[in-house]
Amino acid sequence: MSQSRGKAGALLVRINVLTRRIHYWVTLGIAVPVIVIVTTGVLLQVKKQSHWVQPQEIRGTGTTPTIDLHQILAAVKTVPSLGVTGWDDIKRMDIRADRGLAKVTVAGNWEVQVDLGTGAVLQTAYRRSDLIESLHDGSFFLGDWSKLGLFLPTGVALVVMWLTGLWMFWLPFSVRRKRRNAIKPSA
Repeated sequence: MSQSRGKAGALLVRINVLTRRIHYWVTLGIAVPVIVIVTTGVLLQVKKQSHWVQPQEIRGTGTTPTIDLHQILAAVKTVPSLGVTGWDDIKRMDIRADRGLAKVTVAGNWEVQVDLGTGAVLQTAYRRSDLIESLHDGSFFLGDWSKLGLFLPTGVALVVMWLTGLWMFWLPFSVRRKRRNAIKPSA
């Protein structure tokens, strides 16, 4: 019986050493991507509260749009610093009818907010959230290669780190419990 406990104890020690080595080396391998993911994740978490990350929404007049897409484009063209000449210069358009506004993103990550009731430009501001999102998922660096070849494996490695960390946390409690139960005299 004691021989089987000795084998089990030796196996436990080997598993513990292997777990620590995995935890150690995986930590070194994923340190930089994890710092990027965590930092940008925090920024994205507060993007609605931080106007530095994403411009504050300014409500337009009414909730029923009274202007069409061509009038929205005409309003964006009135901002000379953006150099918008046509639809080719528009990256994205987000219509928020319930807030009475259209958010138009143009080249260089500039956002123009247009009132859907009057066609007036409500605000022009730099939008950093798209850049931060591309940093967060890794596509900023080398496109899909870094997104799928570096940042996705980093996420998987983070799960491995979590599992090995749980094992290293649980093991001392398990060993103490087994020792305590082994010392108890039988009645």
